[in-house]
Amino acid sequence: MKYLSSLLLAVLAVSSAFAADKPNILFIYLDDFGWRDTGFMGSDFYETPNLDRLAKQSLVFTDAYAAAANCAPSRACLLSGQYTPRHEIYNVGTKPRGKARDRKLEHVPGVDVLDPKIRTWAHQIQSAGYTTGTFGKWHLSGDPLPYGFDVNVGGDHRGSPPRGYYPPHPKAAGLGDASKDEYLTDRLTDEVDRFIRTNKEKPWLAYLTHFAVHTPIQAKKKLLAKYEAKRAGHLHENAKMATMIQAVDDGVRKLIRTLKELKLTEKTIILFYSDNGGYGPGTDMDPLKGYKGTYYEGGIRVPFFVHWPGVVEPGWTTEPIIGVDLFPTLCEMADADVPEQPLDGRTLVPLLKGDVETLGQRPLYWHFPAYLQSYRGMTDEQRDPLFRSRPCSVMRKGSWKLHHYFEDDALELYHLGDDIGEVNDLAIAERQRAQTMLGELNQWRESINAPMPPRK
Repeated sequence: MKYLSSLLLAVLAVSSAFAADKPNILFIYLDDFGWRDTGFMGSDFYETPNLDRLAKQSLVFTDAYAAAANCAPSRACLLSGQYTPRHEIYNVGTKPRGKARDRKLEHVPGVDVLDPKIRTWAHQIQSAGYTTGTFGKWHLSGDPLPYGFDVNVGGDHRGSPPRGYYPPHPKAAGLGDASKDEYLTDRLTDEVDRFIRTNKEKPWLAYLTHFAVHTPIQAKKKLLAKYEAKRAGHLHENAKMATMIQAVDDGVRKLIRTLKELKLTEKTIILFYSDNGGYGPGTDMDPLKGYKGTYYEGGIRVPFFVHWPGVVEPGWTTEPIIGVDLFPTLCEMADADVPEQPLDGRTLVPLLKGDVETLGQRPLYWHFPAYLQSYRGMTDEQRDPLFRSRPCSVMRKGSWKLHHYFEDDALELYHLGDDIGEVNDLAIAERQRAQTMLGELNQWRESINAPMPPRK
């Protein structure tokens, strides 16, 4: 018995030492946050000094993409590591969008719940000995806990913040004691702070998936006068949006101070990312064309950086990456196994460590066999005035980007190196290149069983 006790203590000691070597992971994931909505990405009105400071100590990706142009499918791609045809979440909800008379094809409805049989990176990291928590928007089922999380605050099937930002709805998980003056963004930051302090002696992963800056555009009250008095920038001028962004940034400052206080700064990886492009009526991604819901760059290109003390050299990279890459990346960071299921991304760790300069001329894909209607009063920076996007597939390879629209079998081809704003369609001038890329896109759709709209 004494021998068994000694053996058990030895095993526990080894396990504790092994766990101590694992980095903590703070994943800050914003909602509808545009490519240029921070100071380090060029905003001339929004104020993000804490994110800017962190970005200077990080590797910033200029060509980072969400795997879909709106919330639910992008989040499903992120959590599953799979492109949309595998998990079949194509849109927010499964009903057709826009007026029937304006749709030329029957949409593919897909599903609105992430299949619980799919292993998420949270499952894998939880199994590797981490305590995992999700704080904020979930949008993939009624409850995120079965998907690999130990703690859930605020997450359910809703895509919008529960009853707005003032106060959080008492029926939302973990928010039952919200006071009338409590701002949701601040509360989620406080919950992550509490989670870090509770788990400071063991490895943890905090998925801080803010509802900000999703509608309703609801200002943090005590900050509004500051921005209403501020001169408008050339790029941005929305005072309410500015307060929402500052609330996120102030929360980053609080969490950075907590990590420093607990002496966890050097062993905590921080990722900063957005689920899709910015909200069209509220912000601007110029010089990118488009916004949330379009498959032009403004709808899918997003801010992204990785802060990994002692590993990542600060700087900037133009390497194209996409949301499905985060699954194998997070698993490698946490020394967690990858599951025996299809994964469409590639780990970014060799790139982050400087072991490789590029992931090669690999293609990135988007598949959207549905419809997404226009914002009221907005008809520019999209292909037609009625829909932000009609059924399509999109492919980027190197600097070339191909759009394929199913209703009229039309192609658009852009060279992003020369034309980041997707102004000059080269589908005719570069006909052979467009056809070659279309052939590759067709092969990908066939290999992944991507559904096409069934009939007119």
